[in-house]
Formats: sequence, C-alpha cells, structure tokens
Amino acid sequence: MGKLIYSMITSLDGYVSDTNGDFGWGGPEEESHEFINEHGRSIGTYLYGRRMYDTMAYWETAHTVPGQPPFILEWARIWQAADKIVYSTTLHEVAGERTRIERTFDPEAVRKLKAETDLDIAVAGPHLAAQAIRAGLVDEYHRFVGPAIVGGGNAFFPGDVRVDLALLDERRFGNGVVYLRYGVKDIAQG
Repeated sequence: MGKLIYSMITSLDGYVSDTNGDFGWGGPEEESHEFINEHGRSIGTYLYGRRMYDTMAYWETAHTVPGQPPFILEWARIWQAADKIVYSTTLHEVAGERTRIERTFDPEAVRKLKAETDLDIAVAGPHLAAQAIRAGLVDEYHRFVGPAIVGGGNAFFPGDVRVDLALLDERRFGNGVVYLRYGVKDIAQG
C-alpha cells in the first residue's frame, strides 16, 4: 500500500507562493534538489491541480534544455517516469505521455489507488491538497521551509482542519532551507 504524501516548498510563514503567485524565493539549489530527487524515486504517481501541473509540466522537456546540470536532468527523468493525474475542469490536453485528466477529485478513487500501489503518491498544490487533507487521505507532510517571510499568498495548510502529527525526520540545507517530515499521528505511531 502506498502512502499519500503532501510535499511543497513553503516560506517560513507557511505560504507556497506569495500574493503575486511568485515562489522563486524557495527554489531548490543542488544540495536540496538532490535530496528531493532521492525522495522522488519512491513516488509512482503525482496528483496535481491545474496550476501546479502547468508549473510542473516544464519537466517534460527540461532534459532538452542545453547545459542542464546532472541533478536537474536526474529530476526530469524521475518526474517523467511517474504517472500524473491532473484534476481540472478546464484543461483539455496534457503535455506528457504518463498524464491523464480527471474532472473531479474523488477521495474513494484515491483510496483505491493507495491500496493498489506499492509506490507512494504525492499531492502537490495547496488547493488540491486541502481536499485530500479534509478527506483524511494524507499520510505524511513534507515541508521544505525556505528562509523567507512573504506575508500572504497561497497557504500550505487549509485553515479549517486539525491533524495531529508526529515528527519523523528533519534536515537542514546550506541555503537555509529546513526539511520537515511529519506523519499523521495515528499512522506514524501504529
């Protein structure tokens, strides 16, 4: 059975993007990107909303950009090898071969996917993740906390839920980013 992992880069004050939609303050450098690559190998499927998919679709062709460093090329291969499900009512076609569109988020379909896979599933984007959190589907939360306060924007967590967590892992990177891995308390302890 796979775990559903919600993982994003956030500001110190908990936003995945600022009020202008910018998230450049949190971009990983080589050390943290290699760590992300290592964790990405366990992901078999990514769940995205439309905006997050539009951002991540860059990785379909990143390997064709001249001069890419090895850690970027590695991430492109890892990402391309995984399945992607995009939840959107407006997207008509996708950029990748291993990508499909679903019109609505169905918690039961995600539960079934978790039960039928040996690999983990990642959900990215705060709006889609909020639906998964509210449905009790998220098993782990992985936050890469960047050294910036942005004062508003898209929050990592929805404001209307409570989930008790247990710290499973942490790591500091040279650029000031801190990785925090939490498990849902009942699952992490059981």
